[in-house]
Amino acid sequence: MSEINKLGQNFSMGSMVKFTLPSIIMMIFMSLYTSVDGAFVARLISEKALGAVNIIYPIFSVVFAVSLMLATGGNAVIAKKLGEGKKQEAREFFTVIYLLGFIFGVIIIAGFYLFENQILNILGAKESIFESYAKDYGRTLILFAPLCFMQMFAQNFFVTEGKPKLSLIVGVLGGITNIIFDYVFIAKFGFGIKGAALATGMSYSIPGLYSIYYFSREERTGLKFVKPKWNIREILDSMFNGSSELVNNLSLAVTTFIFNKTMLKYVGDDGVAAITVILYLEFIQAALYFGFAQGVSPIISYKFGVGNREQLKVVVKNSIIFMIISSLGIVVVSNLLSDYAISLFIEKSSIIFDITKEGFIIFSAAYLFMGTNVFLSAMFTACGNGKISALLSFLRTFVFISSSLFVLPKFFGVIGIWIAVPVAEFLAVGIGAFLFSKYKEGYFGKKDLNLDKI
Repeated sequence: MSEINKLGQNFSMGSMVKFTLPSIIMMIFMSLYTSVDGAFVARLISEKALGAVNIIYPIFSVVFAVSLMLATGGNAVIAKKLGEGKKQEAREFFTVIYLLGFIFGVIIIAGFYLFENQILNILGAKESIFESYAKDYGRTLILFAPLCFMQMFAQNFFVTEGKPKLSLIVGVLGGITNIIFDYVFIAKFGFGIKGAALATGMSYSIPGLYSIYYFSREERTGLKFVKPKWNIREILDSMFNGSSELVNNLSLAVTTFIFNKTMLKYVGDDGVAAITVILYLEFIQAALYFGFAQGVSPIISYKFGVGNREQLKVVVKNSIIFMIISSLGIVVVSNLLSDYAISLFIEKSSIIFDITKEGFIIFSAAYLFMGTNVFLSAMFTACGNGKISALLSFLRTFVFISSSLFVLPKFFGVIGIWIAVPVAEFLAVGIGAFLFSKYKEGYFGKKDLNLDKI
């Protein structure tokens, strides 16, 4: 079976999970090495340094947001073109996406260095115990912004290429690189927070640079770099289609910022360290959702492109079932392993450990609904309906989470901070179910499978 035709097979639950498994494993592994990175910072530098990483993290959420917007929005267009048999057009647009990623990466570097003081001031790092750490971490890691784009493209386009295992391999190699150089730069060379940033940047470089080499080879029969054909309308449409992923990650920047500000108000510096640990653990817990969504999206786009509504219905139904079952499992495992997970970052004798555990148990209820929300947003994006996908993401994050963080602590104090995300996810899944019910016929019901009518 050729590389692209792997998307054309009839998928059962088993074959679908098998196809998405490399993406799931890769995302889990990436979240693990991200968390290991945080553990090195907390254990070998200080808990305050870990808090500083979280203070400046919104900047890198912007980088991830733009790269994911280009990757997912572009991926939907490329996979659809492949499904329609337009291979050369798919290659031309694929090349354009890579070039845009490099351009955006350079712009982000310039923007950070030009407005560094203003950015640190807005985030709350200026003139605080976090300033020195945040400044050193930001100045170092931002230099790898273009390679962060390439890494995100590698994760998505290797899957579209029908090579999810290759995506997994380069992702794992990047993670191993991060862990090794965290130890070398921090423990051995004493580079401190700069060492953590360098190690993370190097982890972006492995998949990013390899993807450039892989898609540059002349003998490629699938996706490869060709002379780009710049179609502004198509670029804007793909960016709009990927806007839900942009919203998701920008919202992470906003909610992290609000979490930090709220914690400083109600708990102080210890609260920032506690929420930082919980957000690191969230990377691991939510990785299954995002990995599955990433792996299944090309399947949905391809089925949509060829007009195979029966397979589209099977894939979507099985995906929702998978998300519900895995969500229950994640909540159970989270509660059983909470002490062990938190102790990777914080000593059990520390007061921060108690603050973190209380919040972690309450916060984990969000995973009951998060998986379904992630999938529904990804499904609409994969079918080219960026408008609905963006609406779901916007309501779930900017509206529900931000509003909950502003309102609930006023009534419940610190408990209100912890229940904000579970409440937001619950409200979002209700909206998502309504929109899915409203639009589902347009994808696999009696209506024509025509994007313009949906």
